Amino acid sequence: MSGPPSLLIENYLREVGFWNVANIGRGCKLNPKLISVLIERWRPEMNTFHFPCGECTITLEDVQLQLGLPVDWSVLTGFAQSAD
Repeated sequence: MSGPPSLLIENYLREVGFWNVANIGRGCKLNPKLISVLIERWRPEMNTFHFPCGECTITLEDVQLQLGLPVDWSVLTGFAQSAD
């Protein structure tokens, strides 16, 4: 988003738990060199980054944990997950 969202959109985003996602990168400066390096190291055939220390895969769970997103696992897997 280039500017702040309207109050109506903000309320919807907060209600579904995605408000923090709408604010990702706000006030952050992107590093073009870092982005270029990551692009060069991406291996789409294996969905991994290849680094000198080994391979790295970013999973949906990684993104969910880092961003604090609510995830309905039954939608993703087709099975309901118990809340133990």
